[in-house]
Amino acid sequence: MPSPAVAVNDSLLEVRDLSVNFGAFSALTGVSFSLGAGETLGLVGESGSGKSTLARALLRLIPAARGTVMWRGVDLLSCDSATLRRQRRDLQMIFQDPLGSLNPRMTVGEALAEPLEIFEPGLAARDRQARIEEMLERVGLVRDAARRYPHEFSGGQCQRIGIARAMMLRPKLLVCDEPVSSLDVSIQGQIVNLLMDLQQEFGTAILFISHNLAVVRHISHRVLVMYLGRIVEEAARDALFAAPAHPYTRALLEAVPDPTRAPAGIPRVADDNLAAAGEPPVGSADPSGCVFRNRCRYAEGICEREIPRLEPVSAQHAVACHRWRALATSPDPTQSAVREPRPA
Repeated sequence: MPSPAVAVNDSLLEVRDLSVNFGAFSALTGVSFSLGAGETLGLVGESGSGKSTLARALLRLIPAARGTVMWRGVDLLSCDSATLRRQRRDLQMIFQDPLGSLNPRMTVGEALAEPLEIFEPGLAARDRQARIEEMLERVGLVRDAARRYPHEFSGGQCQRIGIARAMMLRPKLLVCDEPVSSLDVSIQGQIVNLLMDLQQEFGTAILFISHNLAVVRHISHRVLVMYLGRIVEEAARDALFAAPAHPYTRALLEAVPDPTRAPAGIPRVADDNLAAAGEPPVGSADPSGCVFRNRCRYAEGICEREIPRLEPVSAQHAVACHRWRALATSPDPTQSAVREPRPA
């Protein structure tokens, strides 16, 4: 397990007021955070909360409506294509579908050689092959794998290949979009430990997106909680899991099947309680009030009128909730944070 949260003094990535719209729908609204060198930032939330949209917007794979993404002093959202291309060798991504992210017509060796051919064209063929074989061994595959095609490998092996391809250039930032969700539980642990080993070896910063709270707790230094395209809570890992301040974060932790992972003093609910409380409402270009208010048992009038801003709970903890202070001092021990479904 990584050490406690590091102070983000040597920030590699500074995201400010990032917003993404798909027509009138706001997929991301005012997202801001920092990521330091060698740090792992976990990003959690239900499906449809905007996690993958955020990952793609950071790397300019989809357009942003507004905001800045400062990468080592360069705004990735406003820089020209030539500048962005130069930065891409330090910005790599691992995708959710390990087999689908690999070109079926390319051998593994060809897939791993491609980033070297693009960013290090002067590298001799013999040296390039040595780099490929070295990386394959580093991710737990045999050198002979370079001559085979993706369909000849299991899902876990394909994800190792994807990690090897992403790490060929020793990037400074690795964006992991649900990298273990499609893998067996036993393989998930191997992949997560591999990422942690590579981070320690190369000093790579990681944005780790997942809905698996156990995995996020294992790998992350800090955690962001996202709901309907907004950051509703940000905290050091241990602080978040010990004392979640936002009702939505509480509901996520309550739904973890293992009771040892639920914070002390917070009532447990069934795993499907969030789903039973209804699907998240459709976002809008100009939402009013708290985005979680329609599913929150503790919502009051102010929650409908005013959008809560992130405010500090402690030095390493911030929450966007009008009622977090009242809930922290006098939580209702008999009630779940999420409303029961209304009668038909």
